Amino acid sequence: MATDVGSLNRAYPLLQYCGSRLIAIPLKDRLQPLVWNRRDSLSANPVDLGVAVINSNIRTGRLVDLSRATASGADLASAQDNNLKHIVSRYPVPKPGITYAYQADREGRLAYSFTSDEGRLTMFQLANDRWEKCPVDLEAIDVVGHADEPGQVLVVGPRQEGKPRALQLLNPATGQLGQVLLQDQEYDFNGWIYHHPVTRHVLGAVFERNGPRVVWFSEEYRTMQKALDGFFPGVVVRIIGSDEAQNLFLIATFSDRQPTIYSWVDLGKRTAGLFKNSAPWIDPQRMRPMNIIKFKTRDGRQLDAYLTMPAGASKQNPPPLVVLPHGGPWVRDTWGFDEEVQFLASRGYAVLQPNYRGSTGYGWMFPEEDEWDFRKMHDDVTDATKAMIASGLIDGGRVAIMGGSFGGYLAVSGVVNEPDLYRCAVTMAGVFDWEQLIRNKKYNQYDNTTYRRMLLKLGDPKQQPEKFASISPGRHADRIRVPVFVSGGKDDQTVEIEQSKTLIAALNRFKVPHETYIVGEEGHGMAHLDKRVELYTRIEAFLAKNRFFRNLSG
Repeated sequence: MATDVGSLNRAYPLLQYCGSRLIAIPLKDRLQPLVWNRRDSLSANPVDLGVAVINSNIRTGRLVDLSRATASGADLASAQDNNLKHIVSRYPVPKPGITYAYQADREGRLAYSFTSDEGRLTMFQLANDRWEKCPVDLEAIDVVGHADEPGQVLVVGPRQEGKPRALQLLNPATGQLGQVLLQDQEYDFNGWIYHHPVTRHVLGAVFERNGPRVVWFSEEYRTMQKALDGFFPGVVVRIIGSDEAQNLFLIATFSDRQPTIYSWVDLGKRTAGLFKNSAPWIDPQRMRPMNIIKFKTRDGRQLDAYLTMPAGASKQNPPPLVVLPHGGPWVRDTWGFDEEVQFLASRGYAVLQPNYRGSTGYGWMFPEEDEWDFRKMHDDVTDATKAMIASGLIDGGRVAIMGGSFGGYLAVSGVVNEPDLYRCAVTMAGVFDWEQLIRNKKYNQYDNTTYRRMLLKLGDPKQQPEKFASISPGRHADRIRVPVFVSGGKDDQTVEIEQSKTLIAALNRFKVPHETYIVGEEGHGMAHLDKRVELYTRIEAFLAKNRFFRNLSG
């Protein structure tokens, strides 16, 4: 739909029968956005309709059905109605493979597409309404966004011996790497780019290392950042956007105890005010600080973890510990407000969030194959937990492990492979049998990149049965000696509920104490508030009941 600002009751329709994602708004004509469209976009097998230019300034009084559009060239939306050429025009869909992303240049013109074919990633450049394959190895570099000059993009560059991966320029047409804009001494670049509000030139980079960071390439913005920091002492200050004159700014502030608060700042008038508090019911004074710590892996690498201690904890009064590994696995835990952590800390638990190999920022430290070595990721979590116990800050006899998605996998892997370390486990929407997951993903392999990608990077279960048996903790439920809490959504399209059901059946078969919370009308995580409240009420009761629990062997 489109509407005049201030006249929502006069909205007029633009598209139907598709899900749309905004790619870019052209600088020279903001009323003709680039939109990526998919028919049946909420199904497991959406149909890619490609990118279209939508003329939102024409009140047609009718809908455009892109599903009837011709399939190649910069064609019209419907060959049967030439009048529609004033409303929408389409670009071709790249072939072969499944398109998983599009990107525009600085001017807002469609420039690049990214596909996966048989699990292999390819970059294309649009030239004369045709997609030309770029000589770019997407296994070695990651495209971040557009650069200032036409024909250049910003990328996280390839590995260099002994150095973290840098943010630098790349010419996609030639594959030639260019200037390095930013290279941290300890972490691969992991973040996003801030652009000028009018010209869209690159102004700075916001990224994560052990804590949040921002680097401005513009002296003007370095000065602005200092001025904005002065309005909000003691918290992280992020520029979200500004007016074209760069006087009025939208600011996000947060800390480990304060959820994000959005504010406006008028630098010209030196005034500021509240725009929106994302969680006004949270009292920062009642929240607990998050500490950044280091631990050493068994192969000698130092990784980050975050430790949050409950009120009243001390070496004389060590609290029980919940180990909370993140999902992904190719993301990372970061310093800042975490509602799950604060919930557990408010109930008297210390919380440990270990980043492990595969977490973003660490790629340069480890061999490439470690990015898919799930057992080594488990070992890193184990090493972090043992280091925490050795510190004496927590009660080593009362340790639980809990996680969602890949974190849920690590939770069950923990109690399978470390039977004497944890006293109970909580898993939400976890993966417990990787062969089963690959088998399920095969059914939509022609519309989703997951199946082929996993075969390429993780391997083929038919050819490596022993490997898949070793990394699938659900097959070893007979080794679990502590209670397990299993939760999942019946409508999960990321990790099918069969994973949780198969684990529950195995726990029943081997008489492992367990509790379950399987919910309809929920996907990968609990989206409905009442279901989230019920889930964490049950988790709280489960942990309280089992934190003094000794394993079944005594």
